[in-house]
Amino acid sequence: MNYQVNENGFYGTFGGAYIPEILHGCVENLRNNYLQIMDSEDFKQEYDQLLQDYVGRPSPLYLAQRLSEQCGCNIYLKREDLNHTGAHKINNTIGQILLARRMGKRRIIAETGAGQHGVATATVCALMNMECIVYMGKTDVERQHVNVQKMQMLGATVRPVTSGNMTLKDATNEAIRDWCCHPSDTFYIIGSTVGPHPYPDMVARMQSVISREIKKQLAEKIGRDYPDYLLACVGGGSNAAGTIYHYLDNDKVKIVLAEAGGKGIDTGMSAATIQLGKLGVIHGSKTLVMQNEDGQIEEPYSISAGLDYPGIGPMHANLAATKRAAVLAINDDEALEAAFNLTRIEGIIPALESAHALGALKKLKFSPTDVVVLTVSGRGDKDMDTYINSIKK
Repeated sequence: MNYQVNENGFYGTFGGAYIPEILHGCVENLRNNYLQIMDSEDFKQEYDQLLQDYVGRPSPLYLAQRLSEQCGCNIYLKREDLNHTGAHKINNTIGQILLARRMGKRRIIAETGAGQHGVATATVCALMNMECIVYMGKTDVERQHVNVQKMQMLGATVRPVTSGNMTLKDATNEAIRDWCCHPSDTFYIIGSTVGPHPYPDMVARMQSVISREIKKQLAEKIGRDYPDYLLACVGGGSNAAGTIYHYLDNDKVKIVLAEAGGKGIDTGMSAATIQLGKLGVIHGSKTLVMQNEDGQIEEPYSISAGLDYPGIGPMHANLAATKRAAVLAINDDEALEAAFNLTRIEGIIPALESAHALGALKKLKFSPTDVVVLTVSGRGDKDMDTYINSIKK
């Protein structure tokens, strides 16, 4: 099967571009130009140079020996937490700001949940001398205040959003409203594999550097370029898309995606969209959406701001529907336990998002020869208040 997007912007039955008429020109302009620009030699040269000299790529592929002993297999951690700005998000924002510049856009907007995409966007706007406005739910502004301070120091305007439950969904709503008001000069840097086509495909391509490096690094370390298992967390799904991109058609590789179970999928306080969602449209894309019987979007919940989203990228919805990927719901307590475990046995403090992928390890059975690659999508600096508060409880 072909698990990539088709010419109409769909992954199987998921995807497309369901957008207000005022944005049609913006999205069509991007759709008609993104592949040509990304395939041009000058773009690839500038993008690769910035990834190397500015971001610090390639990120290491680290054999976590004590974690491997604990799980009875060979676990390699793809260290996206070591990138400049502390997460995988910078891979995408570097690419999109280069696209924006080539398309003549000077005003950049973005949405952010955990703040990592906001910081990465503010960073590249500072680098390229562009105006930057970041929409962030008021709930997330409060629980991710360190990242808010970073964005402001980088020169971005952070606009707290007070609608809904004041998290990622609501920030995205406001960013789209802004885009509708300023379609001619504004480029919307979406942070994940969500939104109208071509965004899911474009973001996946930007993040595919992760799996391209994994192939090369595994070949050097174990003599073959593929693992037995790939593990990553999913909210919108960009780090997962990057981790699996070059392995989608290799059926020797088992793909496991960890979504946010919150307080449990039966509690009404969860963000496990693949487990709980039904077919619908959110933020310009047909995908699985947490919604009630009337089709109204239900508010998600997760301890992790970056996974607190009621939709899922259409690529991942298709992978789940076709059974190419197994999807596990990891609840808050399981993620916290996994985060503290990695910290204490490997000396790596992961982001709460990445902790959900780590939490999936206990739910899988491995053989001693299995090679597992797990992407640590970000570092835990931004989540220290949550971690410390969980100890106090």
